[in-house]
Parts: sequence; structure tokens; C-alpha cells
Amino acid sequence: MEKRRLGRTEHNSTVVTFGAYSIGKLNQEQADIAIQMCLEYGINHIDIAPGYAESMERVAPWMPELREKMFLGCKTPMRTKDDAWRNVEDIMHRMNVDSFDLFQLHSVIDIETLDLVTSKGGALEALVEMKEQGLTKWLGITGHGPSSPSTHLEALRRFDFDTVMFPVNASMYRDFQYRKDSDLLINFCNENDVGIQTIKMIARGGWGDGRKDCGTWYDPYRDQKDIDESLWWLLSQEIDTAPSCGEFSLLQKVLDAASRFSRLPIAEQESIVSTRVSIQSEPKLAII
Repeated sequence: MEKRRLGRTEHNSTVVTFGAYSIGKLNQEQADIAIQMCLEYGINHIDIAPGYAESMERVAPWMPELREKMFLGCKTPMRTKDDAWRNVEDIMHRMNVDSFDLFQLHSVIDIETLDLVTSKGGALEALVEMKEQGLTKWLGITGHGPSSPSTHLEALRRFDFDTVMFPVNASMYRDFQYRKDSDLLINFCNENDVGIQTIKMIARGGWGDGRKDCGTWYDPYRDQKDIDESLWWLLSQEIDTAPSCGEFSLLQKVLDAASRFSRLPIAEQESIVSTRVSIQSEPKLAII
């Protein structure tokens, strides 16, 4: 699988990251299958967070093996310094680790939230102290939703984060404003050596009143052809890596698609965007 340099971290991440959300609601035996599958495909980067059900408990038995083979990125959803520190200590206990490669402010989706985490006594102070104490090498910020790209661009003006993580997919790029904001952020990150991680790789829309048959909070593409198109489009953008989707039953299809990736011509990329059709709109992802 192709690897790309994750900005100034200098880590050459596989273009698909092991998104541990996918194992949070599995039993240990099923989780072991998912983890082993990722290792067999050569995945060398894991993305995890305390809110991903029991994902931390599922990866804990694999430490320190995974720690030796995978770049470890984790997050805190807390907004104050004290709460963030308590969260970090709990995470380390749950995962059986004593340090991280990357630690991120989680789900910073708007300026109001950014103001909270970057203010005096905000969660960012805890992350800075983590780096000073050698508990993490790099610091990042993540977010979901239509305002994440513009929020993260402002965040980078306030603090020199090493990475960002936000949604990018062909369905969302049908929205002119979201595409414009995302491209501005991607260009800024590439010019300033900030690593770019993207989420919601195979989202096609929302659930509406339909039956939810996947673990993702959005309605994902399920067929291999559609997953191939979605992922190949994404990896043809100037991004570094993308956590795998949060549905275990689709994990192998995503990994398989990534292993066969080659960059798409511009015309084909634009065709994919123009032909994306969502069954149900999802405002939280700017999908209409």
C-alpha cells in the first residue's frame, strides 16, 4: 500500500489508517480479526479516541506489538486543561500505553469550541504540557461537519498544530462552499508542512428515516466498485492519509481498494464528484 509523509512528523503513513472506531462494538475475537487484517495489509498508523466504545480495551492486548508497528494517534474531547489531563491519564490506562506519537484536540467544529480549547486554562494547554513532558511527539486538531475546514484554518493561525483531521469525500465536494473551504485548508497545510488526515471517506448521505444497517452515523457506500471510486477519488487529492471507515463489515473492501489505488486523472475526479447521488441529504456533512 502506498505511503505518504504526514507533514513535519516525517512519518510515512499508509494512505489508509486503521480507524479503530470500527472495532469499538466488537467482541475481542472479532476485533483481533480486524487488527490482524490491518497488519496483513501493512497498515502502519492507528487512529483512536476514548469515545469509540470499547476500542481502547480491544487494542490494549495488542500493545506493545502495535506500538512498535503503528504510528499512534489519539484524541481528547475535553475542553479544559484539567479535564483533558484526567482524560489523558484514563486513556493511557485503558490502552496500556505510556506515550503517543500524535495527540489531538477532538471534534473542534466551530469557532466557539476553538475559543474554549485555546483560551487560558483550555485543553490545548494540557497537550502542550504533554509534549513538553515527552508524552507525545506531535499535536493536532480534528473536527466534523461543514464548518471544520474554516475553523481549522483559524486554529492554525492561532497555534502551529502539526496535523489536522477533517471530512473530505466526493459527495461533500458537490457543495461549492465546502469544497472551497477544504481546498483552502489543504493548500495552507501543504504550504506549511502540516499533516492532513481526512475522514468520512465513503459517506454518500444521511440515514433519514431509513433503517440504519451500518455502524457509521452516515450512510456509506457498500459495493466494492463504489468504495473503489470514493477512495481513489479521495487519495487523488493532496492529502496524506485517511482513517478507515467505522463499519467492520466494510473494512476489508476499504483496505483492498487502497491496496489497488492509482491516481485518477482530473477529468475522472470531476466526473465522480458530479455523479455522486445521495439517497438522503446529511446537513452535518454538507451533503445535499
